[in-house]
Amino acid sequence: MSMLSSLKTQAKQLKQHILTVYFAARDPRTPLLVRALAVFVAAYALSPIDLIPDFIPVIGYLDDLLLIPLGLALVVRLTPPEVLESARARAKQAASKPISYTAAAFFVALWLVVAWVAVSWVVSVVRT
Repeated sequence: MSMLSSLKTQAKQLKQHILTVYFAARDPRTPLLVRALAVFVAAYALSPIDLIPDFIPVIGYLDDLLLIPLGLALVVRLTPPEVLESARARAKQAASKPISYTAAAFFVALWLVVAWVAVSWVVSVVRT
């Protein structure tokens, strides 16, 4: 049970770090190169597309376990301290906001409608 608790804590910390990097990337005081790296790291961390697919045993998760933490550490190291402090405060505030299940349901419904329209279009094209 403690291992599950530890994993949840680490996942929460990783989310906090990704949010921090995201807010640091949006801050105009952050150097342009660091901003680009921060956007890349945050996008890679949140993207379902990986450099090495996760279905490949061991190596598949290695990029997630190495690249994301190394990228986060590099962005944190290169970001000015005052920007980092501000980004951490904004990330903490954003993480403490309640989750909107209504908004989540709306987006799920929207994606289902888009998928239905796409499938209907493909079926109509295939039939003709």
